Amino acid sequence: MAVDATQPYDDQNIFARILRGEIPSRKVYEDDFSLAFHDINPQSPTHILVIPKGAYVSWDDFTAKASDAEIAGFVRAVGHVARDAGLVAPGYRLLANTGTHSHQEVPHLHVHIMAGRPLGPLLAR
Repeated sequence: MAVDATQPYDDQNIFARILRGEIPSRKVYEDDFSLAFHDINPQSPTHILVIPKGAYVSWDDFTAKASDAEIAGFVRAVGHVARDAGLVAPGYRLLANTGTHSHQEVPHLHVHIMAGRPLGPLLAR
């Protein structure tokens, strides 16, 4: 089911539970602002999710409410994860779904880092 990105934050969503340690994840990176882990249903050979540690539903919610330090820390974490995974030279895709039209499934901001093969066009024509 897709998420309405304007809804209030649900602290029982799967990513909030991962952040609290209630659900395990295959962590690849963590700092004061972000957590990155492998997607449990990968759509490419490399599929890592990066989430902010704060309670933000979507990119819009995050950029409206997060501190400058949180925003900078999150963006830097995405780049750090991609570099550490060796994805810069072959290339990778960043994807952040927001709201029902984009089919956002978890009501916590997350960026998908996908790579490991040519991914083709982003949208079907």
